[in-house]
Amino acid sequence: MFLVGFVLSGQKPAEKQNRGQRSPYTKLEDIMATKLYVGGLPYSTTQDELQNAFAQAGTVSSTSIIVDKMTGRSRGFGFVEMATDEEAQKAIEMWNGKDFGGRKLTVNEAKPLEPRAPRGGDRGGFGGGRQSW
Repeated sequence: MFLVGFVLSGQKPAEKQNRGQRSPYTKLEDIMATKLYVGGLPYSTTQDELQNAFAQAGTVSSTSIIVDKMTGRSRGFGFVEMATDEEAQKAIEMWNGKDFGGRKLTVNEAKPLEPRAPRGGDRGGFGGGRQSW
């Protein structure tokens, strides 16, 4: 699946757009500007604690803490989406490099996930090991 660069924002195309609202087709870069990567979180941090901390900088649209699939334990980083670019910048200035629960946070603009090479090796389906003579 390929990501084209536009995301449907949930509004119906027939709805009237007021000035200042996002269009139903929003550029991915515009969304990413308000989404922040937060690294260095204490493993015990909850989403509510993260939301309350970043609410000091403005309106928090969403939070997520990334957890290990196998253990269900926090991986020590997450994402916070702020309502505006200005609030996102304020949150970066407020929290980047600061202590949170005994750990130093790294806060910056989230970047889109880059495609990675497939894991494992595709060895084909032709057996192997036997040489022709």
